[in-house]
Amino acid sequence: MTPSEAEVDLDEALWQAWKTLELPEGFHAEIVEGFIEVSPTGRRRHTMVANRLRDALVPHLAGSDYAAYQDGNVLHEKKALIPDLFIGPKDLDDVPGDDDLGVSAEGVALVAEVVSPGRDATERDRVRKRRAYARAGIPVYVLIDDFDGHGTVTVLTSPSPKEAVYAAEIRVPYGTAVEIPDGPAKGFAITEEITGEPLD
Repeated sequence: MTPSEAEVDLDEALWQAWKTLELPEGFHAEIVEGFIEVSPTGRRRHTMVANRLRDALVPHLAGSDYAAYQDGNVLHEKKALIPDLFIGPKDLDDVPGDDDLGVSAEGVALVAEVVSPGRDATERDRVRKRRAYARAGIPVYVLIDDFDGHGTVTVLTSPSPKEAVYAAEIRVPYGTAVEIPDGPAKGFAITEEITGEPLD
């Protein structure tokens, strides 16, 4: 068996296992870089920040063909990611995923993660999911990170799927507005109203 055949077999095995998982309430599972990762849903502050982001995006996207969604499965080549928020077409049937389990990454314009506490959680959002979203070709990745100094917002654009990297990065501290440069959310500013004040 060649390395690429072994990788295909692993992807298929993980995909089949993920589809049959039954988790306790309050947990979700993702397939990230060759592993099924199980994590709890967000804490109160995490939920509030993600919800403020979605609420602020709704009027910005009004009148367009796009909408903001929370906690849906984004699928790419038998990988399953669950961003805290994503922007996709209003009609998600335009970009269906395998077996109606989620939406295909090729139709997702932006993903956002609110970083959770703990070394593994921060590494997942800052490193592993960053590579996974770039590999899937998602045009914009936003990280709202309480655990980077006194809090930062990072906007990543220009994905290179083969290298699994984003070529462009804007990183600002909480309290400094940063605009989304591309896509349906272009011109939308992530401000202190979304992140809250810089953390002590």
